Amino acid sequence: MTRLTFLLAAALSLAACNTLKGMGQDIQKAGQTIESAARK
Repeated sequence: MTRLTFLLAAALSLAACNTLKGMGQDIQKAGQTIESAARK
């Protein structure tokens, strides 16, 4: 269920991007979330 929640949140955040800069920031945040989850 955690993966589904993360994917849903990532999809919503990417859909909310209005610019390429915003999309890049969203992707960076998603990468940080994945990295922190992998460390647990």
